[in-house]
Amino acid sequence: MINKSAILALADGTVFEGLSVGATGDSVGELVFNTSMTGYQEMLTDPSYARQIITLTTAHVGNTGCNIEDMESTKVWAAGLVIRNCTVIPSNYRAEQSFPDWLSKNGVVAISGIDTRALTLKLREKGAIGACISTNVEKPEIAVAKAQSFAGLQGADLALEVTRQTTERWHEGQGEWSLSKQPQQLHVVAYDFGVKHNILRILHDKGCHITIVPAKTSAEEVLAMNPNGVFLSNGPGDPQACDYAIKATQVFLDNNIPLFGICLGFQILALACGGVTKKMKFGHHGSNHPVVETTGKKRVFITSQNHGFAVDEDSLPNCLEVTHRSLFDNSLQGIRHKTKPAFGFQGHPEASPGPHDIDILFNEFVKLMK
Repeated sequence: MINKSAILALADGTVFEGLSVGATGDSVGELVFNTSMTGYQEMLTDPSYARQIITLTTAHVGNTGCNIEDMESTKVWAAGLVIRNCTVIPSNYRAEQSFPDWLSKNGVVAISGIDTRALTLKLREKGAIGACISTNVEKPEIAVAKAQSFAGLQGADLALEVTRQTTERWHEGQGEWSLSKQPQQLHVVAYDFGVKHNILRILHDKGCHITIVPAKTSAEEVLAMNPNGVFLSNGPGDPQACDYAIKATQVFLDNNIPLFGICLGFQILALACGGVTKKMKFGHHGSNHPVVETTGKKRVFITSQNHGFAVDEDSLPNCLEVTHRSLFDNSLQGIRHKTKPAFGFQGHPEASPGPHDIDILFNEFVKLMK
């Protein structure tokens, strides 16, 4: 119901009034902002957003409606959504239902009518903060208390919350959206720390048949599958809490197994090599982040980003070299092992949403395995 009142309460006591555009009830999480102009459905179904409430800086949300094909997982993982204006009637040939109907059906507590750019300025200055969206507007103090009770994401192992529970095979490509399709000749074992569907689709179209394993699968179990390479996926939470994944990655390095890590997987690779990660003030969330190569042609790529933790470049051991840096804040974006077939990227080369500038990294992974 779009005419029902709702509030957004922050842990510092600030309360914003707006309208509910999704499910009724309360939703608590870390409030972050995303600067993408499109891709709301992909964001909400990205497991990397577990326990986070997304604020979208773009003014109008819901124009293209929703459909089953744009889901990046089997469900919504984001804790909630904050927007300025919600489009009730979609205008797109692929739309199967309106955005408010989709939010309600998927149990997403969302609020519109918020000055999201003012809210973004607050988050940029003060940092990500605990928040609560509530349709119980008569007692805002309850929502404030819930926001204040949010424990934060440091030390939180959320990969175990979002991972699948059984080993599965993946057979789906990008279909009509694929730029190239190769016969599946390479076996990739993909760790599911919160893997997005489009990553798997791209690997499939690059010539990989894929086995997806739960986050806690041992290295010995994976090696018994005789993979040509191991993929470390994106995911939510604190990478330092994923000790099981760090240990498994060290075994793969010792056995010279080709490795490619994205987002959380990138951080796990760095930790396995002796690096250190840290919590960011407000993270990187958007589809317009410029990243530059540190060597070679020093090309600039516009990339999709979604992370609240980062690898501390000063902590990198000598065995790792830097391959990419952010042009926004000079933070570390890419690493490569000097003597092992392993590399990683902090952003999302699979986009969805976002530009495809740096999906060439998937080609590099394929070359490592051949």
